[in-house]
Amino acid sequence: MAPRASWKGYLKLSLVSCPVRLYPATSASERISFNQLHKKTHNRINMKPVDPELGLVERSDLVRGYEYEDKQYIIIDDADLDAVRIESNHTMNIEAFVDESEVDVIYQDSPYYLAPDGAMAEETFAVLREAMRKSGKLAIARLVLSSRERVVTIGPRQNGMFVCTLRNPNEVRGTAEYFGNIPDAKPDPEMLQLAEALIKQKETAFDPKNYEDRYEVALMGMIREKLKGHKPIIAAAPERGNVINLMDALKASLSQSAKPPARSKSKAEEAPAKPAQKAAAGGGAPENPLKANLLKAVGKSKK
Repeated sequence: MAPRASWKGYLKLSLVSCPVRLYPATSASERISFNQLHKKTHNRINMKPVDPELGLVERSDLVRGYEYEDKQYIIIDDADLDAVRIESNHTMNIEAFVDESEVDVIYQDSPYYLAPDGAMAEETFAVLREAMRKSGKLAIARLVLSSRERVVTIGPRQNGMFVCTLRNPNEVRGTAEYFGNIPDAKPDPEMLQLAEALIKQKETAFDPKNYEDRYEVALMGMIREKLKGHKPIIAAAPERGNVINLMDALKASLSQSAKPPARSKSKAEEAPAKPAQKAAAGGGAPENPLKANLLKAVGKSKK
């Protein structure tokens, strides 16, 4: 069964237009969801609309209302919505092109796939797609989804295009309220170097298959056990370790890696260490306990 398009219209760049179809790029249908049942009958509960004066009412009797003042509404019907026609109802008109790095991730909302609508549209679609691919730019356009105009970005993706709706600026909160009291202090160079070493040790290629939803897996395991008539297996919560300072934590983290094979020491290395070197190696009291923890973390991750 072919996927169902959530929007059909035209992709337009100046005088060039192409019929296209828009499809949701993600799905939540595979997530575990629960229904509300009565605790005695186990019958599924139906949510019915209730009027404070009339009691239960039919859904066919419901209308849309916009609250313009407290408890004061104006009724909006289908004819009113149909009368609000703008170009983006059926046309995705490209207004500009921008660098991908200029689109802050905080504005990115819902992802979609864009494909040509019919064989006649394929050539025009391919030309627009490849032109964007070679330019290295994202297109900015508008379209109406769910009775609301959305600004979107459009870019090439494999043989098709990728569309992402953008949040309105008034939906994005500023950072001052959350970050304003964080001191703008420079970190200790040695601790920064140790933290960078920890990052280096954990570098890898990103594969989303490696990051499954462990809670969802455990939840499904519990459900299967209950279906077999078994009591659910309750996993113990991880123990909270002792609170240690940042330097100790970084050192302990780095020391968890495999330790490289030992090599013969040079005469310079066999010479007695200076007091400062002993402190850095853990042989004496470090100047800063935070640095000491970082050094321990680095050492453990090399074992």
